[in-house]
Amino acid sequence: MAVKIRLARRGRKKAAQFDIVVADARAPRDGRFIEKLGTYDPNTNPASINFDGDKAFDWIMKGAQPTDTVRAMLSYRGVLYRKHLQLGVIKGAISQETADQRYHEWMDQKNAKIEDKRTSLGTAQAEKRQAQLAAEAKVSETRAEAIRQRKAAAEAAAAPAPEATEATEAPAETTEEAGA
Repeated sequence: MAVKIRLARRGRKKAAQFDIVVADARAPRDGRFIEKLGTYDPNTNPASINFDGDKAFDWIMKGAQPTDTVRAMLSYRGVLYRKHLQLGVIKGAISQETADQRYHEWMDQKNAKIEDKRTSLGTAQAEKRQAQLAAEAKVSETRAEAIRQRKAAAEAAAAPAPEATEATEAPAETTEEAGA
């Protein structure tokens, strides 16, 4: 029986999520499977890949063939590198301790890269948000200034008429005072 490690789709329309499963190659995509290894959510940035690496390693060592997408995920998480090191141990090229040490060093570097990407995306998103808020504040201030100018213009247009009447009354008072 040919065994594959592949994705089984679930989730709603245009918002797919996938289960990473071990299944008979003849079984339907979303049908019967032998074991569920984890989940994959491509809708997040970076994509969420959660699976049991030890179970995946065991199935790979037993001969299960991953599909192209799952192979990329296993490579991303270091399962295929671990298989490569384990084959070296089996052949006698390196010791188990050396293989474990190399694997853990690689995993530490990989986790650091993933965390850096996650933080850089978070800071970029925060900077973008701050820029949007600053742009909105600037637009709001220009609108407020335009409203103030319109009010001032309306008051100036309404104000000259009363000033003209006061100006005509003022000389009349001065002439009366001068005559008395």
